[in-house]
Amino acid sequence: QVQLVESGGGLVQAGGSLRLSCAASGRSFSRYAVGWFRQAPGKEREFVAAINWSGGSVHYADSVTGRFSISRDNAKHTVYLQMNSLKPEDTAVYYCAAVYRYTIVVVSPGYDYWGQGTQVTVSS
Repeated sequence: QVQLVESGGGLVQAGGSLRLSCAASGRSFSRYAVGWFRQAPGKEREFVAAINWSGGSVHYADSVTGRFSISRDNAKHTVYLQMNSLKPEDTAVYYCAAVYRYTIVVVSPGYDYWGQGTQVTVSS
């Protein structure tokens, strides 16, 4: 069982950068795969990025490849999402999610635990 808390969202102009954090509490943090998802009003939740908590393997959605970077800090039990070259289309509530497994998961039903979300708004 794990609890997740996202932070770092806010308002940024197009072309700017933002760094989101997902802080985890609970036991065996290193044994959870972690993913980032986002959901805009009226749209389905979509996959953004994922990382193996142990091993460092990563995967990105095509829409963010080359602009976003997911990373981890095991000492702080935190996963980050560095977002660069932001576009208005990136505006959404961003959620982190975790599941007790080592391999990367890219679909929402594959995750058991979710954070409360953090709003990212990119102005044009």
